[in-house]
Amino acid sequence: MTALDDLKGKYLTAVAAAADEAALEEVRLAALGKKGEISLKMRELGKMSPEERSTFGAALNALKDEIDAALRAKKAAMADAALDARLRTEWLDVTLPGRPRPAGTIHPVSQVTEELTAIFADMGFAVAEGPQVESDWYNFDALNIPPEHPARQEHDTFFMNRAEGDDRPPHVLRTHTSPVQIRAMMEQGAPIRIICPGRVYRMDMDQTHSPMFHQVEGLVIGKDISMANLKWVLEEFFSAFFGKPVKTRFRASHFPFTEPSAEVDIQCSWIDGQLRIGEGDGWMEVLGSGMVHSHVLRSAGVDPDEWQGFAFGMGIDRMAMLKYGIPDLRAFFESDLRWLRHYGFSALNVPELAGGVAG
Repeated sequence: MTALDDLKGKYLTAVAAAADEAALEEVRLAALGKKGEISLKMRELGKMSPEERSTFGAALNALKDEIDAALRAKKAAMADAALDARLRTEWLDVTLPGRPRPAGTIHPVSQVTEELTAIFADMGFAVAEGPQVESDWYNFDALNIPPEHPARQEHDTFFMNRAEGDDRPPHVLRTHTSPVQIRAMMEQGAPIRIICPGRVYRMDMDQTHSPMFHQVEGLVIGKDISMANLKWVLEEFFSAFFGKPVKTRFRASHFPFTEPSAEVDIQCSWIDGQLRIGEGDGWMEVLGSGMVHSHVLRSAGVDPDEWQGFAFGMGIDRMAMLKYGIPDLRAFFESDLRWLRHYGFSALNVPELAGGVAG
């Protein structure tokens, strides 16, 4: 066993003397690699007698295991030493405050949608939704809009393309959320009290109009519903939305789906270039409304001799502009975030708006 003892001393000394991982790897290959001294000794076992093989093989395996354990221990010690050296040169002051990460904010249109939904929910209104691609019947016919009405022309409405020979009734991108009212009445019947928020589409684009915008419509059907109920609901909504009492004024108008119909103005004033809602002797038109036309009720399967109700519709984007002082509708849709930052809605900053509403 003298030869094995010599190998043991040789390689344990070499392991201890290795200065880095590269040197340690050289020692491993010299001892335990394919052509290493201990590996070559293992090949000699086949030439020995069974008795010699048993004795020499056990001693050789023990040596192999001892050298391998020494290599692993040395490698671990090197890793610990390297970590200690790194920790001595690198340090972190855990007492420093954390770096704040700016958080995004909700878009003003989404924020106003949530606000008005909560206000109407307090008054008992449920939320109804419907498809944005509607049939011509739901979008126009059921709402008493005649074939010659300008809204049914291609310069006002987005019509879906039909293949040549396809004679099905046309489909459109809905021009209002009124079709949702029809669907809700057909599904639920009367009485009913709902609001219908959502995207709508019209071929219009300027400072105060966009081809795609957001609208909310309200519908109440009951036994003894009147314009007085409509006025109360709207004044309660505006007062809650703007955070102050807001008077309304009804002006006679015409909409195909309501009779009588009324444009609704809210009280306002201009002071030093600031539009102030709920004060002064000025008026601003904000929505259309009226008592639901009997044709609309019949189209939805509701008997107009037994039920009556009111409906109203307003632009959510318009409400956001009035409340947060954003005079240009394009601020909501331009990809340049400087629009929103300018009006207090930085994508990385919560708006803090106080005082009057800017015009």
